[in-house]
Amino acid sequence: MTGAQEPGRAGIVDAHHHLWVRSRHPQPWIDPVTMAAIDADFEPADLAPLARAAGVTATVVVQSIASETETVDLLGVAAGDTLVRGVVGWVDLTAEDVADRLDRLRAAQGGERLVGIRHLVQSETDPAYLDRPDVRRGIAAVGAAGLVFDLLVRQHQLPMAARLTRDLPEVRFVLDHLAKPAIGRPEVEEWSRDLRSLAASPNTTAKLSGLVTEVPLPQWTPEDLRPAVEDALDAFGPDRLMFGSDWPVCLLASSYQRWIDTLAQLLGGQDGTEPVWGETARRVYKLAAS
Repeated sequence: MTGAQEPGRAGIVDAHHHLWVRSRHPQPWIDPVTMAAIDADFEPADLAPLARAAGVTATVVVQSIASETETVDLLGVAAGDTLVRGVVGWVDLTAEDVADRLDRLRAAQGGERLVGIRHLVQSETDPAYLDRPDVRRGIAAVGAAGLVFDLLVRQHQLPMAARLTRDLPEVRFVLDHLAKPAIGRPEVEEWSRDLRSLAASPNTTAKLSGLVTEVPLPQWTPEDLRPAVEDALDAFGPDRLMFGSDWPVCLLASSYQRWIDTLAQLLGGQDGTEPVWGETARRVYKLAAS
């Protein structure tokens, strides 16, 4: 391993991965032709040896479909698994009773492992979705419950996300996958500008995750990803960045270990980047020590 583990580290936190059993929770977004590598079930026992080999000692599992039932099941997994320390689940943000729904999730088995909520904003066609009063009311309820709101947005949605984070300073936000930058394309300059606008809100952090599946090449190298990682470091700083594997989605372009090794290589020449590997995630998600 090239640098992700160093003496004195308390163990790596993987702040973003998924789990699913399709008979229980179908994943209709998976194309069996173009996404054959992940057209399968992925359970804790599949992740554990990969995480152990990489020095990962804690993880955050993130919802993949708009389902409270999935969230309940993920909480149940976390209750019986020593690796999964946090769950980012889903509730209907537009419901009148968001606070009550969150209370019910916390009352479920493993409910103490609920650390955040996410909605698939990237799939919303309304260009002002995060400006809507009903959506903002729901996100405010998430923050009032002491939970993080994970921002799953695409590059063109960054300005809308930045408005949200400025207008709700009491909510902690985490940007997933750096908003899926247009790596290697001219539009990446707009992404860089808009990323900095979002990072200007001190209540935001971001995940170094999901980048390998944004490279428009069948074969990629660490250098293809360097500009995006360095822009994120410049915008947020290591105290507001966290490592995430995006496993098993990363398998479309990379093994679990290769992404960790790649990120370690890209961060290797930067001073003070240790928080990326665990400290940021532990602090932001308030992860239990054991």
